[in-house]
Amino acid sequence: MHDTACEACAMDDEAHTLPSVEALTAGTLALMTGYAQSATECPHRGLLARKLLSNLFFLSEHPHVSPPMRAMLVNLRARWQPAAEAAPAAGSERQPSPLWHAAPEHVQ
Repeated sequence: MHDTACEACAMDDEAHTLPSVEALTAGTLALMTGYAQSATECPHRGLLARKLLSNLFFLSEHPHVSPPMRAMLVNLRARWQPAAEAAPAAGSERQPSPLWHAAPEHVQ
């Protein structure tokens, strides 16, 4: 009886196992949703666009993607390219915080 209960708990868990192409697609769709819902002044928007571009590249090169889907992904990647290029470089807008520690002069 205990084994059945453990299996039921495992089935209710939110961790799902997807094939790699589906997992990458799901992650890309989640990034697109985050980008669409974020404010234009959001500091993470550029990082979202860059990650989206990366995911679209890897999806378009995935061996389990059909040629028509590959062509659509390449087109989509071209449409996201300007958003990724317009984003400031990672960390360029970050200013040191008083909570940051200075690098030590000597390392033992």
